[in-house]
Amino acid sequence: MPVPKFKKFSKKVFGKSLDYIEIVGNRLPHPATIFAMLAGIVILISTISHWLGVSAVHPVDGTVVTVKNLLSGDGIRWIYTNILNNFLRFPPLGYVLVVMVGIGLAEGTGLFAIMIRALVLGAPPRLITGAVVLAGIISGLAVEAGYVILIPLGAMIFHGIGRHPMAGLAAAFCGVSGGFGANFFIGSIDPILAGISTSAAQLIIPDMVVNPAVNYYFMIVSSFVVLFVGVWVTDRVVEPRLGKYEGTAQRFAIEQLTPKEKKGLRWAAISAIAFLAMLAFTVIPENGLLRDPDTGSVLHSPFFDGIIIGILLFFFIPALVYGRIVGTIRNDKDMMKHIIKSMSGMGGYIVLVFFAAQFVYFFNESNLGLIIAIKGAAGLRDIGFTGPVLIASFVVLSAFINLFMGSASAKWAIIAPVFIPMLMLLDNAYHPGITQAAFRIGDSLTNLVTPMMSYFALIVTFAQKYDERYGIGTIISTMLPYTVILAIVWIATLMLWVWLGIPLGPDGPIYIN
Repeated sequence: MPVPKFKKFSKKVFGKSLDYIEIVGNRLPHPATIFAMLAGIVILISTISHWLGVSAVHPVDGTVVTVKNLLSGDGIRWIYTNILNNFLRFPPLGYVLVVMVGIGLAEGTGLFAIMIRALVLGAPPRLITGAVVLAGIISGLAVEAGYVILIPLGAMIFHGIGRHPMAGLAAAFCGVSGGFGANFFIGSIDPILAGISTSAAQLIIPDMVVNPAVNYYFMIVSSFVVLFVGVWVTDRVVEPRLGKYEGTAQRFAIEQLTPKEKKGLRWAAISAIAFLAMLAFTVIPENGLLRDPDTGSVLHSPFFDGIIIGILLFFFIPALVYGRIVGTIRNDKDMMKHIIKSMSGMGGYIVLVFFAAQFVYFFNESNLGLIIAIKGAAGLRDIGFTGPVLIASFVVLSAFINLFMGSASAKWAIIAPVFIPMLMLLDNAYHPGITQAAFRIGDSLTNLVTPMMSYFALIVTFAQKYDERYGIGTIISTMLPYTVILAIVWIATLMLWVWLGIPLGPDGPIYIN
C-alpha cells in the first residue's frame, strides 16, 4: 500500500532530520566562544573589504561609507583602547543586572512559585488547561520558574485529575515558551533585547533609544493568541492523540496554599497595585513629576528613560512584602542573600556579554554592518520584497536560526546589527521595535521543538517520570502541532498589526518618522 510506505518514509526522514539537528547543535561551541570567533572574523573581513574598496552611499546624508580596516594601526589602537568601554557601555549589561535585583528577590522569597500555584489551583476544572497555559505565559517573567516549576506541575495537575500528564506538560511548555514573545508584564528579557536593539539602531540614528516596553501592546495581544491556541491545540489535537494514560506513575497531591501564603500573596498584590498607582500619579497629571519638564511629553520623558527602575521596583516591593509575611525575609541579611543568590547565577551571562559586546562594537566600528544594511535594503527594494510579507519572512528566518542556537540574547546580538538597520533603511522605514517583535515570535515558535533549547533535556526528564520510553522525539512530536498552528495565527496577527499601523508599544511605532 502506498500510504503506509509514505508514512514510513516520512517518519524516517523526520527522524534523521532531528538527529542531524541534534548533532549539529551539540557540536556548536559555547555562545561566548562563538562571539569571540565572530569578533575575529569581523576583524579579518574588515581588512579584506578595505583592500577591495567596498563602500556604499548613505541614503540619509549622501556620504560615501567605506570599510574601516581594524588591522591597520588606527584599527588596532581603537581595539586596544576600547575593549573595556565596549563591555561597560553595552546596554544589556546594566539593564539586566539592575532588573535582576527585583526579579531575584521575587524568586528567592518564593513569590513567583506561589503565584503560579495560586493561579492553577484556583481555576475551575473545565478551565484547567487555560490556567496552565496562562500560568506558563506569566512565568516568562522568571524563565527558570516556568521551566523548572510549572512544566512538571502542569503534568502533575493533569495526572491528578485523571487526564494525560503529557498533555499538561505540553500545555505548560507552550505557555512558558510563548512567554518569551507574549506576556502581560515587562520581564527581564525585555531590557536585554531593547539594549541590543538600541545598539543596532544607533548605526543609523546615533541618538535612538529603544525602550524595554517597545513591544508591550503587541505582547498583551500575543498573550491571548498563545492562550487560545495553547488551549485549543491541547484539548483538540494533543490530548486526543495521546489517548488515555496507561502508565503506572503515582498520582501526587498538589499542595494547597497555606493561610500564611494566601495572606502574603494578598498583601503582595495590594503593594503592587499601590506602587502602580503611585507611578501613574507621576505621569497622568499634566504636571506629573516624571513627565518631560519642558514639553510635558510622556513618551520622551524621565518615566521611560528610567523605566528599568520602575520594573525593578514593581518586582522588589511585592517580593519584600511577601517575604516579610511568610518568613522568607526576616531581616536585611535574608533580603541580600536572595539578591546575591540570583546575581551569582549571572556569571555566565556577564562572560557572554563581554564577548558579545566586542563583536557588536567591532562590527559597528568597521562599518560592515552599515554597508550590509544599505546594500541589503537596496536589494529588498529592487525585488519589491517589503511590507507585512517581509516581516513574516523575518519571523520564519528567526525561527529557523533558533533550531541551531539556543540563547535568545546571543542570537539577537548577531541578528540585530544586520536586520534592524536594513529594515530602517527601506522606503517605509521600519522601527526597530517591529524587527524585535518578529524575532521574538520566531524564537518562541521553535523553542518548543528544538533540542538546542537549554531546558529541553530537563523537559525530557520530566516526561520520562510518566513513561521511561519518552525521549526527544516524543517531546518534538507532541509540541510540533503547537509550533505549526501558533506560527500561522501569530504571524497572521503580526501582519495584520503592520497593515493597520498600530503602535507596538509606548514609543514603538511601526514606521520611523
